[in-house]
Amino acid sequence: MIRLPTQSNPPDSPRQTLPTMYDLPSDNPEDPGLPDEFHFFQPLLLLLTFQPTNWNWEEVFSACDLNLYYDVNHTHWYKRPDWFGVVGIPRLYEQRELRLSYVIWQEQISPFVVVELLSPGTEDEDFGRTIPQAGSPPTKWQVYEKILRVPYYVIFSRYTLELQIFHLVEGKYQRVNLTDNRLVIPELGLSLGLWSGRFREIRGQWLRWMTPSGELIPTDNEQAVFAEQRAIAAEERAQQEAEFARLAQERAQQEAQRAQLAEERAQQEAQRAQLAEEQALAAEERAQQLAQRLRELGIDPDNI
Repeated sequence: MIRLPTQSNPPDSPRQTLPTMYDLPSDNPEDPGLPDEFHFFQPLLLLLTFQPTNWNWEEVFSACDLNLYYDVNHTHWYKRPDWFGVVGIPRLYEQRELRLSYVIWQEQISPFVVVELLSPGTEDEDFGRTIPQAGSPPTKWQVYEKILRVPYYVIFSRYTLELQIFHLVEGKYQRVNLTDNRLVIPELGLSLGLWSGRFREIRGQWLRWMTPSGELIPTDNEQAVFAEQRAIAAEERAQQEAEFARLAQERAQQEAQRAQLAEERAQQEAQRAQLAEEQALAAEERAQQLAQRLRELGIDPDNI
């Protein structure tokens, strides 16, 4: 007799005794950060919805986890934003091929907005709290604020759901106040904010681009779903309109039948009235004939 293994884990099983994913680091000590699933899906959603209405799509570029080289004196120094967007630059490098990296001294245009997803290993650098050693690369904050002068720097924590956006004003980042966790950026014709929904079948709080009024800019998949929903809604409306037309036709036929019945009743009433009038005339004639006969017999009918 074959004995199947039980589904429960014995007390000394590796699942119970060895470290879990929460106990083991997922970052590289030489390149700190958390390359988890969120760091893949969240930048992807930003990339898919970054569609500035004030710019031709051929002059818009955005990237996730792409090396950004920024110093002509230290050509191997780079930052790797979780996501960044550039406007006024060809979508393809020299209008012919995909980029391997973004090299500022070749592109000549800095990113317009940079997004960093907060990680325990990078939090101090993201907020510019670390002090670089002499001869070492500057922090992200220093690069974005002082070197590239990126107009908007965004920091989002998936753990606290706190969205912080900094705007470059007179060469220094100033935190801006958000309305409903959303900021309108007129230069792009967009707004950036938090959205509670399902992306790639994962429900959560996501950072995404929207219209200035807060309407969602759909991804390709969402566009297909919305198109299908619109088609279904249009079909339902057509069916409803057809049903309304059928009911209206039935009501019109019923009204016509009632009108016909009313006309027939009116004709019958007219016929009965005519018959009654004829009967009254006949009775009057008979009375006159009887009165005449009585007079001929010498009898006054008025005295009877």
